[in-house]
Order: sequence, then structure tokens, then C-alpha cells
Amino acid sequence: MLVQDSVYHVTMRANRKEMILDPSGVKELYLSVLKAAKTRYSMQIHNFCIMGNHVHIIIKPGHTENLSAIMQWINSVFASRYNRMMGCCGHVWGERFFSAILHSLGDYLRAFDYVDENPVAAHLSADSSTWLYGGLRHAKEGRYDVVGPPDAFRQLLYPGRLPFLIEFVAVFLPY
Repeated sequence: MLVQDSVYHVTMRANRKEMILDPSGVKELYLSVLKAAKTRYSMQIHNFCIMGNHVHIIIKPGHTENLSAIMQWINSVFASRYNRMMGCCGHVWGERFFSAILHSLGDYLRAFDYVDENPVAAHLSADSSTWLYGGLRHAKEGRYDVVGPPDAFRQLLYPGRLPFLIEFVAVFLPY
């Protein structure tokens, strides 16, 4: 179900759970598609993690945008570029993306931490802040081309960690 002005935890898994996203060049390709999507659509990416066979994104579509349209564009553009890069054809993604609305601040924080800790849980990184293809590492390095920059208040609360917490809290705790 799509609900206007909601924040979603979105996941996509590669066809047959293959490790197509494992090479760093393929992860960079996915990042370039996310950056292009941000210029094409009104949206905020709060966090992300690119793993070997799946991707997590915490995303808030703009007021007039549709999550399905955004994700269809991201997935189809990536699939097309991936197939061209690898010299192959056919399905890249196993099924339609999965999305869950983050209804509360607790939901948001749990999803945010889950996305950050994915490479640690998979024993790919000892510390989530060192995972090259995650929002936490990008925020800590001041790279705001995928996730947006935090304001001063958010930096005090969560240094380099929760780029869009204040906007999200405002949904649940209006002034």
C-alpha cells in the first residue's frame, strides 16, 4: 500500500539470489543510478546499503511522487545498464521490490539500524561505518550525493548518522 508523505524501507533482491552486486564496479553502478533518480524524482534517501545480492533503501518520495514509479525506474535503469555492462540479457531482479511503511519513530530507528548493520550481520564488515556502500559511511565522509546532509541539530543528536531524523520526527510529533 502506498501512502502519501510516508517513509518506506525498500528492499530488492537479485534474481535467483545471485551475488551480482558483489563487484565494487556493480555497486558503483547502482550508486550512480540512485544519484540519477534523485535528480529525476523529488525524493529523499535517508539511508541505504548495497549488499552482494540485495539492496536496502530508506526513502521518502516527494509529496506528488509515487514510490512504485521511482522504484520501477531505478530497477529498470539499473537492470539495463547492468546487462549492457556485463554483456548479458534477461532479468536482474528476482521479483518486484518489497516495501514497508515506517509508521512510527521506533519503526524508523529499527529499520535505520537494520540497514546500517546489514554488512556486519553478514560478516562483511566489522563496523558498519566502514562499509563503503552504505549510508552511514557516506554520511561520516560528508558524501551527500545519495543521502542528504544533516542539519546542525541532527548532527548533535546523531553525529553523521540520521540524516533526516528531524523531518521524520515532525510527522509523528507535530509541534
